[in-house]
Amino acid sequence: MQNHDNPLEKETVRIVCLHTADSNIALFDAAARAAGFEALELTHVVRADLLAGAEQAGGLTEAIASQTREALLALTDNAHAVLLNCSTLGPSVNDALAAQAAPVPVLRADAALAQHAVESGGKVVVLCTVSTTLTPTTRLFAEAAMHTAAEVDVQLVSGAWDRFRADDTAGYLSMIATAADVAYENGADVVAFAQTSMAGAALLVAGEAKPLTTPAIALAAAVHAATLAA
Repeated sequence: MQNHDNPLEKETVRIVCLHTADSNIALFDAAARAAGFEALELTHVVRADLLAGAEQAGGLTEAIASQTREALLALTDNAHAVLLNCSTLGPSVNDALAAQAAPVPVLRADAALAQHAVESGGKVVVLCTVSTTLTPTTRLFAEAAMHTAAEVDVQLVSGAWDRFRADDTAGYLSMIATAADVAYENGADVVAFAQTSMAGAALLVAGEAKPLTTPAIALAAAVHAATLAA
């Protein structure tokens, strides 16, 4: 039965994405097209300075988390949901943000990925390329796996982020795909790429099993949350 009181049934669903890398915009737009989301309007805002600050500080500080929350709240004005697309900044979406009473759902892109990755249990290998995301990603996936039979192993693809910073996209994705191949060879049931920038490497993985990537999973979660909140 349709809910005829749902105001999103007949209007465009507006999702605003906060990124920390320009290159992630095309990945989200492509995921939206591939998923066939109807009446979805994506708006992208890039705050590379927030990730740069966290990297310089060696991780997410409370000051940077506060700046991130301010940025997220500012994006809620003309949105049905806001999506934070940075695993290093992810913990900014916490009780402090909830206490500020965001008028629409504000979601972590990687939280949707984590829930999806662990839902069937098994050995889950999570690959990261940025050292500052190791701690928040490990905590996030461990929490997601608490009520499942999943065994989570978070790994850093050493040296890959240097390739990304050097604009060597091919080298970056190749290193990630190789790490995914090794994870599958070592018995992984699920491989998840913790960062959106890694998504293109899924196409380079040799075997039939393909890693989970953030964009499509996160967009589906944002659309679902927006619909429920309407």
